[in-house]
Amino acid sequence: MMSKRLLAQTTCNMLIRCSSTLHSKAAPAVMAQLQSEMPQSDHRPAEYTGPSYERILETRKNHLTPNLLAHFKKPLVIHAGHMQWLYDHEGRRYLDMFGGIVTVSVGHCHPKVNQALSEQMSRLWHTTNIYMHPKIHEYAERLTAKFPGKLKAVCFVNSGSEANDLAMLMARLHTGNQDILTFRNAYHGMSPYTMGLTAHSTWRYPLPGVNNGILHVMNPDPYQGIWGGSACRDSPVQTTRSCSCPPNECQAGVNYYNELEQTFKYSLPRGKVAAMFAESIQGVGGTVQFPKGYLKRAADLVHANGGLIVADEVQTGFGRTGDHFWGFEAHGYMPDIVTMAKGIGNGFPLAAVVTTPEIAASLGMALHFNTYGGNPMASAVGISVLDVIEEEQLQRNSLEVGTYFLNCLEELQQRYELIGDVRGKGLMIGVELVSDRETRAPLAAPHVLDIWETCKDMGVLFGRGGLHGNVLSFRPPLCLSHEDVELTLSVLETVFVEHMNKRPRGWRTITSPSRDMH
Repeated sequence: MMSKRLLAQTTCNMLIRCSSTLHSKAAPAVMAQLQSEMPQSDHRPAEYTGPSYERILETRKNHLTPNLLAHFKKPLVIHAGHMQWLYDHEGRRYLDMFGGIVTVSVGHCHPKVNQALSEQMSRLWHTTNIYMHPKIHEYAERLTAKFPGKLKAVCFVNSGSEANDLAMLMARLHTGNQDILTFRNAYHGMSPYTMGLTAHSTWRYPLPGVNNGILHVMNPDPYQGIWGGSACRDSPVQTTRSCSCPPNECQAGVNYYNELEQTFKYSLPRGKVAAMFAESIQGVGGTVQFPKGYLKRAADLVHANGGLIVADEVQTGFGRTGDHFWGFEAHGYMPDIVTMAKGIGNGFPLAAVVTTPEIAASLGMALHFNTYGGNPMASAVGISVLDVIEEEQLQRNSLEVGTYFLNCLEELQQRYELIGDVRGKGLMIGVELVSDRETRAPLAAPHVLDIWETCKDMGVLFGRGGLHGNVLSFRPPLCLSHEDVELTLSVLETVFVEHMNKRPRGWRTITSPSRDMH
C-alpha cells in the first residue's frame, strides 16, 4: 500500500509545483498526469452534451436562488457518476469522499439500484396511498426488520427535515407535552418547524416563534467543549486532551450529564418534556462524538420526565458507522422514534420515521398525508439499497476501510500541527483544522478554503463542517477501497505540506461563523 501512496505522492507534488497554473494552459497536462495515477476504473462515462460551462454559470446567477452557493472559486459541473467516482463536463474524474453530503450510500448509479428503479418505472411510477401498492408494504417489512424491540411502525416521507418535522408532531401528540430538547451544535433540518431544533447560527433565519417550546442544551463535545478527555469517544482515535479519569469512566461525560440534570431542574416543567432529539454523531456540527455512556444516561433522564428520545439517523444510519447498522445502537439506549433520510435512498428522495405502534397511533387524532412518501419508485429503490448493503457487506467494509483511514489520519496528525483533532468511526470521519493546538482555535476560513479548493483541483472531493467550517468532512459511498484511502491521504499530505510552508506569512483565527456548505 505504501508504494502506491508514494507513487501518488510524486504526482501530487508535481501538481502542487504547478498550483499557480492550475487554471492556465499548463493545468490540463498536470491534471491528466494525476488522473492516470488514480485507482483504475473500467467505467467510461458518456460524453457531455449539455450547455456550456459559461451558460450554466449565467443561468445559475440569473435563475437559481442565492442560497445555492457555488462554494469553489471555480465551481464544478458534475456530469456523471459511477460508484465512488464523479466526472465533470470535461471528463475529469474525482474521488467522491463526501457522497453527495452523506447521501450516496452504496455508490453512484449502482447497477442493482438502477435496475430496481428502471423495472419499477416501467410498471408504475406513482399512485395515491388511498390505493395499496405492493412495494411500500414489502419495503416497510424489510426496513422495520432492521430495528430492535417495538420499533415496527414506519411512515415514509421525502427528506430529513420532513422526517424530523413528523417526529416532533408525534412526540408532542403522544406525550401531550410541548418542550423539546436538542443540543447546541445540532442540525435537524431547515423547515420552519425543524429550524428551531437546529442550533447553528449559520443555518437560522431571524423569524419569530422558531424556538417556541425548544431548548438547546450544552453540547457534550470532548474536543472543543469545556470538559474533555483522552478516552471519551467510541472511536479508534481519541482527543489529545489529557484527563485523570479512572479506567472505563469518562469524567467529562459525568460533568455534561450533571449539567443536563440542572437544565431539567431549573428550565423545564417537572415531568412535562415531550422529547429530546439526538444525532448519534453530529454531522453538520463537524463529526462531533459524545462521551461514551452520555446518551444512555440522558435517555433515562428524559424518560423519567415523561419524554421520548428521537434518534436522528439521517447521517449515521444504514451501516455508515461500521460497527452497527444504526448509530444509536453503539450508545446502548433504545429510542422511541428514529428518523432517517440521505443514505436510505442512495440519492433518491426518500426518508422515513420509525416508531412504536403506540406512538404511531397518535397520528390517528386527525388526517395526515404525504403525497410522495413511500411511492412505488422510492420503495423499490429503498429495497434495493438494503439488498446491496447486505449482499456486498458494505457495513463491514465501512468499518474496515474507515478504521484504516482513521488510523492513517492519526499518523498524519502527528506530523502536521494544523490538524487539531481526528475523530469518527466507520466512514463518518472529521478532521478539525486549527491555528493553535493549545487553544484549539479554528484555522482561518481563507486557509481552509484554499486547502479545500486545492484538494478539489487534485481530484479529491470532501465537505466541510463545524460552526466555523474548519472540519474536513469525509462521508464517501460505503464501497470505498483502501486504494481510495491512499489517494486521499497522498493528496491531503501534499496540500498540508504546502500550507504549513506558508505559516511564516501568518495564520489568523476566524472570529465569526462561516456561511458555507457542511
